[in-house]
Amino acid sequence: MEKLFQSMNEGEEWFYTRFGKDKTFDATVRSLHLWDMPALLLYINGLIDSDSITTLLTEMQGRNESAEELSDGGERFLSFFPYHAVSNVKDADELLTAILSGQAAFITPEGYVFTIDIRNYPGRQPEEPDNEKVVRGSRDGFTENLITNSALVRRRLRTEDLRFEMHKVSMNGKTDVAITYMQGAASEEHLSYIRERLDSIHHDGLTMTDKSLEEFLFKQRFHPMPFVRFTERPDICAAHLLEGHVAIIVDTSPSVILVPAPLFHHLQHAEEFRQAPLSGTIIRLMRLFAAVMSLVLLPFWYLLATHQHYLPDFLSYIGPNDIGEIPLLIQLLIADGGIEVLRMAAIHTPTPMSTAMGLVAAIVIGQVAIDVGLFTPEVVLYVAVSAIFTFSIPSYELSLTTKIFRVCILLSTALLGAPGFFLSVAVLFYYLCALKPMGVPYLWPAVPFFPKAMLRVIIRFPMTADEPRPFITDSPNRDRTS
Repeated sequence: MEKLFQSMNEGEEWFYTRFGKDKTFDATVRSLHLWDMPALLLYINGLIDSDSITTLLTEMQGRNESAEELSDGGERFLSFFPYHAVSNVKDADELLTAILSGQAAFITPEGYVFTIDIRNYPGRQPEEPDNEKVVRGSRDGFTENLITNSALVRRRLRTEDLRFEMHKVSMNGKTDVAITYMQGAASEEHLSYIRERLDSIHHDGLTMTDKSLEEFLFKQRFHPMPFVRFTERPDICAAHLLEGHVAIIVDTSPSVILVPAPLFHHLQHAEEFRQAPLSGTIIRLMRLFAAVMSLVLLPFWYLLATHQHYLPDFLSYIGPNDIGEIPLLIQLLIADGGIEVLRMAAIHTPTPMSTAMGLVAAIVIGQVAIDVGLFTPEVVLYVAVSAIFTFSIPSYELSLTTKIFRVCILLSTALLGAPGFFLSVAVLFYYLCALKPMGVPYLWPAVPFFPKAMLRVIIRFPMTADEPRPFITDSPNRDRTS
């Protein structure tokens, strides 16, 4: 056991040097007596459990040990310390990080320093996430507490193979990041990639937590596609870990990062696995259809509405009879942008008012816009249907990206007609084929084509089916039954 300071007073001066004396109210120094020996207690108020520290000090002062018995190089002090999570600190930076993380530190008269883990971060209890609701299933969800999140996963995977590998990221934030994986199921190459990227982050803080970390891990720059899957459900996280994926839990974030995550993983939802296989398959097929239609419905309708000669006689009703004074393209852009503004307004509107605001915007504004000739009725119809298709996409990040690409295809169609529509779709397909985050093809299993894997993307097979771990996880053991 080694001393960190030469005396207790030196430790107090070190603390004041770091935080300033009477400069910040939550950096607390308490002089006290443990038995008949003076000691110094250092902690950050608000990050520790007050009940635990009160109980601890009460028990320690209830003993009848003397200062002479407890001054034997700190060994006797440690042996009488009535707490399980106690450790001797030998480095000043380690002590500073421990205090800022919510641990309390005791300094003995000789300069020995001991930390105790009595952290109690402020936060909410696990509750069902708003973005991933299910009709049947668990109602707990991740919170902003890393310890709580790891416990929610551990509760579902009671195996010694589950690993939580802790890292500290950023210089000022010192954010706790846990790389979570199943030993023997996760790829060591993927784990090495994540570790190297975490170690290479030299930044003062991850203010947006998991989203900031995503941009550092994958050098996303201006790529619109989401390279990771975010989830707030512990059951989804546990299912991906068993498949060989890697989860990254960031402290203070209620979302967990799942990698690797190709495009089709963003189109899956827990509801498909909470229903019978046939019902789950139908739900999945409808969701895939909705995702495609959210991308191409509006541009394709505009193409047919402005080029009537492409329509057969039985579809001649498609397209407005009277476009009005405003060009059809401008109407579509204004209406589509208006839906997006309405969505943002609903997010920032207090909950009791959001419903009323939505009704006013949808009924009053929409109808008046048609009556005054700003929009044709079909524009409102197809923009609304396209928005509904977009809302059916489970991944919020992917739904936003879909809106961006939809506008791009629409503008290309307006500029070049039918060649512009098909050319923009082809360019988008080529772009998606070129993406390989973590070396994994983004369109797997469609490109490169894996027939059996693609069939499992389309069909929700029964859980009793012998389903190996996905090829993209590069698992050293793909067999899930052994």
